[in-house]
Amino acid sequence: MKPLLDIIHNELTDDWSEKNQQAFQSLFGANGGRYPDKAKKSVALRAPGFNKGSTGVPFSAYIHPSNPDSGAYGGMSFVLFPVEDAPCLVALVVGTQGLSPDEEVLSRPGHGRKVAAICRWLNRSVGQGQMVAWAKQEPVRTDLDVPDGIRRMFPAYRSVFDRYGKVIYGFYAPTTERQETERALKAFLDLFFSERGQYPLKAAEAEAERIRGDYFAHLMPDASEEEVRQLLAERRFVILQGPPGTGKTRMALRLKDAAYGGSGLTVQFHANTTYEQFVGGLAPLESDGAIGLQFAPRKGFLMEAAEAAQATFANGGKPYLLHIDEINRADLAKVLGEAIYLLEAQAETPRRVSLPYDFGAPFGRELSLPENLHILGTMNSADRSIAIVDVAVRRRFAFVKLWPQYRVVESQSGPLMKKAFIDLLSIFVEYASDDALALVPGHSYFLEADDRRAAQKLRTNLAPLLEEYLAQGYVAGFEEAIRSYLQWVESL
Repeated sequence: MKPLLDIIHNELTDDWSEKNQQAFQSLFGANGGRYPDKAKKSVALRAPGFNKGSTGVPFSAYIHPSNPDSGAYGGMSFVLFPVEDAPCLVALVVGTQGLSPDEEVLSRPGHGRKVAAICRWLNRSVGQGQMVAWAKQEPVRTDLDVPDGIRRMFPAYRSVFDRYGKVIYGFYAPTTERQETERALKAFLDLFFSERGQYPLKAAEAEAERIRGDYFAHLMPDASEEEVRQLLAERRFVILQGPPGTGKTRMALRLKDAAYGGSGLTVQFHANTTYEQFVGGLAPLESDGAIGLQFAPRKGFLMEAAEAAQATFANGGKPYLLHIDEINRADLAKVLGEAIYLLEAQAETPRRVSLPYDFGAPFGRELSLPENLHILGTMNSADRSIAIVDVAVRRRFAFVKLWPQYRVVESQSGPLMKKAFIDLLSIFVEYASDDALALVPGHSYFLEADDRRAAQKLRTNLAPLLEEYLAQGYVAGFEEAIRSYLQWVESL
């Protein structure tokens, strides 16, 4: 990578074309290269010469070999844009001639998804609070320019954006740290060549996997118990959402036991959960008399939790957790009723609502939520039958996504489960729409060290879930890939 790094970080010179030819050749072959010699056939170099006084925008592009030797080109390309007084911009670009011959790669959701993950990783690891990378939501949208806000962040590359802003779909603006530039280069180039079916040589495999693992962590980021605890302390009302099997309920119960010292209440919502059950309402009284059926006010789960939290607050102020499992199984706006007004973590003054009945001490006919009452809901993103759609409800909760985590599978499972997890995750990452990606089965489906029991679990636990996805049409855009995966499971 040294010749490429020298080009990126050194001053622009008249021998631009020759230097890029040398850097290109150095990428291939076992004698110091990163990719096999055969990978050279999958790409062609376009690095036209230029004069320093030229008004054009110089570049060096790795393009599909089917393109002509000169003139406009099409398809996916890796491009360096040299500028005055700054390192070269490292970018992924759609040729100005259009998507062909890489329309299949560029239109696949996984390609844009991985470019975005690389950019998020670079912003976190290199930028540390400042943007150094940017990715377009959809690479194929060549009608969309680099946004004005992004342009203002990178004024050194204004000429590049003016000329090629609509076809750039991911870029990294190098800092002065050459080591960070090298990591970014390897991430972009490894992705670029893998989309051509070419992969790093054996000597670079381990490093390539580390880099891939680093940016994949930003494709499906993990949320720790400590992060959720801190969010509850700040926002009070939080919802954990994610695919089945990602440990949402397990995390909520662990938080209740560990962070709250067991001080809390767990309830589960379902389609028939009512306002009377959650907040409070009239309920029949047991009576041995002959008067007949009588009704009296009965506190719901929310009032019970508020009362317990109030008592806890009086005895030292420790927080109290109301855990609502499967919170999206009920129509939360109806279940909350007027109590939705109380779900304001940073209200300027204490909020109270009037109740239709007298519920006795400590509330009577007026309900308020003590400051030490926290609410944590869990929400299965694969359940499309009932979902939280009310904007007023969404505004009052902080939403945290829990994704499947390979590190959990890696530490607790055997070879078969690891392969099953990676293969299925790759299918969803590559082909699923954003909505369908939220359905990828979680890591709990893949936790088994013994391969014989693993095969049985895949057939009895995972396969029925995937078959239900197929029956409901949730994976219609890539159902053949899912069916092929199921055939493999059945063969175990």
